[in-house]
Amino acid sequence: MENKETDEVEKLKTKFMSAWHNVKYSWVLKSKTYFSRNSPVFLLGKCYHFKAEDAESPLAGSSSDTDRDLVTADVEAFRRDFASRIWMTYREEFPALCGSALTSDCGWGCALRAGQMMLAQALLLHFLGRDWTWPESLNLQALDTESWTSSVARKLAASFEASLQGERPPDPHPLPPAQGRAQEACVHLGEVYHRTVLSWFGDSPAAQLGVHRLVEHGRSSGKRAGDWYGPSVVAHILRKAVEEATDPELRGITVYVAQDCTVYCADVIDSHGQQNQQRPDPDGRAGSRAVIILVPVRLGGEKTNPEHFDFVKGILSLEYCIGIIGGKPKQAYYFVGFQDDSLIYMDPHYCQSFVDVSTSHFPLESYHCPSPKKMPFSAMDPSCTIGFYSRSVQDFEKISEELAKVLRPSAKEKYPAFTFMKGHGQDYDLWGPPAPERREWPFPGAGRRPGATAGDFVLLFRSDGETFAARPGPLVSLHELRMRETRAFVSALYCPGSCVEWQARGMLTGMTEAAEGPGVSCQL
Repeated sequence: MENKETDEVEKLKTKFMSAWHNVKYSWVLKSKTYFSRNSPVFLLGKCYHFKAEDAESPLAGSSSDTDRDLVTADVEAFRRDFASRIWMTYREEFPALCGSALTSDCGWGCALRAGQMMLAQALLLHFLGRDWTWPESLNLQALDTESWTSSVARKLAASFEASLQGERPPDPHPLPPAQGRAQEACVHLGEVYHRTVLSWFGDSPAAQLGVHRLVEHGRSSGKRAGDWYGPSVVAHILRKAVEEATDPELRGITVYVAQDCTVYCADVIDSHGQQNQQRPDPDGRAGSRAVIILVPVRLGGEKTNPEHFDFVKGILSLEYCIGIIGGKPKQAYYFVGFQDDSLIYMDPHYCQSFVDVSTSHFPLESYHCPSPKKMPFSAMDPSCTIGFYSRSVQDFEKISEELAKVLRPSAKEKYPAFTFMKGHGQDYDLWGPPAPERREWPFPGAGRRPGATAGDFVLLFRSDGETFAARPGPLVSLHELRMRETRAFVSALYCPGSCVEWQARGMLTGMTEAAEGPGVSCQL
């Protein structure tokens, strides 16, 4: 009897919270986002220009109509591209999550949704390529910026009503029969994969990459339904979800998560080369797998260091980039582009009803966002996870070359956000006991110098990379620290040549610069 009353109370709490979240997170799609016509817009490696030729150009007077058409075409291309990205938001009224009575992820699942969006973008690249766009987005009319959002919402609603009635709007530009059949076949293939990818993210226990599976995988990281997930934790959850997915289509792709801000090249190449006998490679690369590379980083202390803004722009300008899981403090977003000093993102903080993706013709409209949002770089939380898609070893080599240019330290940026290292992670034995010949400071009998020194601080990073802290005390070995501290913390005291070492030195330099001058590094 007591258990029954408790269940009823939990159900009432769930219904109340669902109603509250529906009010709190059901923002209307009428917010206006303004874009400058004087600056290019970058969206996941593609660049769009909304500006015609300068007025001083000698051709400006004779080709104004042409310039206007070009600008309109580029605006439409951007809208079509953005609206084709998969949009994952809060959902309600789905089956209860394992181990809880929660039937909604409102208020706590935004980071998981941002991770789903990044993973969905990687899967679209894998199966359909970067140039694929959702055909329904072509119905968006060439409108001015002020009325675009509300008109898109009306257009999507009309399209949804037409699909329920089994109607399709007539094509204003019919194609010749042969060309029409080829395009129809291409569109059909895109629709099949489009629906397949969305079905993997359904909000049910059976969905391969749905929130139910992600929450289940989060248990190994000490997370449960209702907890807030950080970008680094989400990266590891996505890796586990893809690894344990049983759909044959997902066996041709895997996820690699960087260790301590370091990408070990041999590990990524090994991931590419793992055998996959279940599904042959259509390009003839038998046994090869595509790799999604996720790099959890921290771009500052409490706030994002302004010196990293150009780095973020460079990352989002790369064609291999699949976006960034980031956001504001306690609010996760999916960053997909930028213009000037503003980030372009997709917002998961919108409560929508559960959609049963197990049906053959489930509605697609709620999985595509009609309106981009912008926020200043200065508001970005420093904790984030950067994603890249590598189809082959050759792609990975190109990614490494391109990122080497972006990561190259400058006069202002002394320490890169992450780095590439040759070999395997295990070659550096980061988690084993310290080498016997390595002595730690302070040495027996050594006197302490007056004032603060590098040995007076121990720099700690949480295992999920979300926060760090410095506490007084002598440096201790990784093994001793691991035994002494709780499992939630690990020492990032030394990683030869990696940016963990650089970040540690940078932090210690800031704390000891007054006492010992610039350039002080860890006594390791």
